[in-house]
Amino acid sequence: MSGQRLGAAVIGLGFGRGHAQAYAAHPQVELRAICDNDPERLERVCRELSVPFATTDYRAILARPDIDLVSVATPDYLHAEMSIAALRAGKHVLCEKPMTTSVAEALAMAAAAREAQRQLMVGQICRFAPGFVAAKRIVDSGEIGRLFFIESEYAHNYGHAAGHRNWRKDPTRPRNAFLGGACHAVDLIRWVGGKIVETFAYANNLAMPDWPVDDCYIAVFKFAPAPGSNQGAIGKVFCSIGCVRPYTMRSVFYGTEGTVICDNRSPSIQVCSRRRIQGEKFEFTEVPVDISAHNIAAEVAEFVDCIINQRPVPTDALEGARTVAACLAASESAATGRPVQIADCELR
Repeated sequence: MSGQRLGAAVIGLGFGRGHAQAYAAHPQVELRAICDNDPERLERVCRELSVPFATTDYRAILARPDIDLVSVATPDYLHAEMSIAALRAGKHVLCEKPMTTSVAEALAMAAAAREAQRQLMVGQICRFAPGFVAAKRIVDSGEIGRLFFIESEYAHNYGHAAGHRNWRKDPTRPRNAFLGGACHAVDLIRWVGGKIVETFAYANNLAMPDWPVDDCYIAVFKFAPAPGSNQGAIGKVFCSIGCVRPYTMRSVFYGTEGTVICDNRSPSIQVCSRRRIQGEKFEFTEVPVDISAHNIAAEVAEFVDCIINQRPVPTDALEGARTVAACLAASESAATGRPVQIADCELR
């Protein structure tokens, strides 16, 4: 490590601006460099956060010995190239979701992290949203029994979010809406419900017909059975990038002894369980939680703490690869009309 504080850099200042702010505010980190291909945005963030080095060439950041960790927050198709280069340059990497656009690239990133002996964390932010953290805690406690159905959603409108130079709707390299958006919800149900083994999906392109991709998906997932059982839970993920409503990720966890309803924007979650009710009258209890739809500060804090204390990151490269595999399987199913098995993601 360089000096008493870790040297951080951020590549990509669209969503990455939040990463830069989190590093700048962290007491054990110094934000030493930023990179973006938009010179005006680069200058604006540089001035806002008093960053000593700014460049449009990410390789100039990787060449600096005073950079210990890097956030990669560029368009999806650049994640693998930039993350692997950063790992090989000896940097720890926090890569924004989706990890990348293919399972092969995800496994290449995992191999690069292992070879470099550096941490690679995937930015699956739902694992840091207070409502989802509280829901998982309740599920893990056994209060709602064994999960039998999980549903989540990524309900958004990208009408004004095509990205810098319209990269999300570029017809030469269109962004897969399910991988790019619903990876949030897919990672969430995996985190809470465990391994998923198969999916069947439908899609259409009715809400945003001027976009070159399907904008609505429904994917059903089959979870692996628990030990000692021949049946697993069922899951469902709804994804829309063209719905007319506020952004939300409403999620419901149904167990044999209760139900939890939560999202990433409400000040409470709802819990109904036999442990909390009197008699047979089913009612929900409101459990207050903080509101933080994109808790990047907590995510960055976890990443930094893992590096300092040399412990594994919670969303490592193989976890990221498994979410990518599930999302791509759902996309394949929607395209082919057939159920698709979820690929195993392991390094040999």
